[in-house]
Amino acid sequence: MPNIGVPGLIIVLALALIIFGPSKLPQLGRAVGQTLKEFKTSTKEIMDDVTDEFKLEDNDPESKKKK
Repeated sequence: MPNIGVPGLIIVLALALIIFGPSKLPQLGRAVGQTLKEFKTSTKEIMDDVTDEFKLEDNDPESKKKK
């Protein structure tokens, strides 16, 4: 994905202002922020689970015998 840059960001913000209006932009921003926060939390939990699974697999003597 290419970088948007400042001019592209200004265009996106202007379009959002025209489409949603000034009263809906704070609500839209909060919704996007909450969605990103939930996504980040979910991916962190998944990464922690996978990391824990690999740690358990490395410490398991049964898995070393199979190799």
